[in-house]
Amino acid sequence: MPTPKKTATWLVTGGAGFLGRSLVERLLKDGHAVTVLDTADPAAFPLASRVSYRRADVRDATAVDAATAGADYVVHTAAALPIHRSKKFIWSVNVDGMRNVLDAALKHHVKGVSFTSSTAVYGLPKVHPIVEDSPMKPVGPYGESKVAAEDLCRAYRRKGLHVSILRAKTFLGPGRLGVFEILFDWIRDGKRIYLIGKGHNKYQLLDVDDLIEAIILGATRAQGNDDFNLGADEYGSLREDLTALFREAGTGARFVALPKRTSIAALWTLDKLRLSPLTKWHYGTMATDSYVDTAKAHAQLGWRPKRSNQEALIAAYRWYHAHRPEFAGKTGTGHTVPWSQGVLRWLKRVS
Repeated sequence: MPTPKKTATWLVTGGAGFLGRSLVERLLKDGHAVTVLDTADPAAFPLASRVSYRRADVRDATAVDAATAGADYVVHTAAALPIHRSKKFIWSVNVDGMRNVLDAALKHHVKGVSFTSSTAVYGLPKVHPIVEDSPMKPVGPYGESKVAAEDLCRAYRRKGLHVSILRAKTFLGPGRLGVFEILFDWIRDGKRIYLIGKGHNKYQLLDVDDLIEAIILGATRAQGNDDFNLGADEYGSLREDLTALFREAGTGARFVALPKRTSIAALWTLDKLRLSPLTKWHYGTMATDSYVDTAKAHAQLGWRPKRSNQEALIAAYRWYHAHRPEFAGKTGTGHTVPWSQGVLRWLKRVS
């Protein structure tokens, strides 16, 4: 898939996160100049010496404006995730931060902006595959904030700004922890993996490198000034894809199917009591079909994902297994650290 042949200057918000870091590595490899805006300590960012690193919050309009000056392209990956419990915090980061990025991009005549949205904007639809004009019925503050951020993007398109909205399925790859660390941790220890229902629902994922390709194409191609669904071309049922991962791990992990209605009710209760990191978005989508139509991205961007669900899962698990000692005992609320398992830790012990 082609990338811009001329070197350019890119601003990546949230550049120290999982997606941002992977994107920065790709841009540097391609010979581009990169500015990173992130709240993380640059001492903890391995690429800090190779980029212009600005330690700032995306909600700081002055800092965003300064970081954007001189940028040819902007990629907005900074976000508050569903695991954050404060609706006010999620909204301020995901909506107010989005507005600051768009304001600065318009002011400084940026050539293109890529915004990593999410299929969370659709909520829990019953009709599949999901297409770009499917109804938006988000569940929870995270999905709602992504819808509002998209509305801002379309408003700035009308002002003449090129903005590519990329609704990515759950993405993973080497370096991704977060909710996947819980799954990988249980598989590594050969535990029983509980399914909500029998696991025959189709569940589409996305490899991080495939997402990065779409981000670059969306910002740089004229046809990218639009909304796009992104997901793996090859995916099976949840049971099928996880079975391949079980074979890779070889630890004896196996499935236990649980009644769907009872399981969702229990997880909803744990969520409300803040005893589990899993939100309605997590357990809702895991219990039903969840896949999008990517024909529009194929046609307009010339984008074709290279990795299947199984290949993405296995690559991420291999990285996790090799690097596990590096993050043992650490927890947080981002994609680059394990999430606290809460009461699920007790469930693991008895599984």
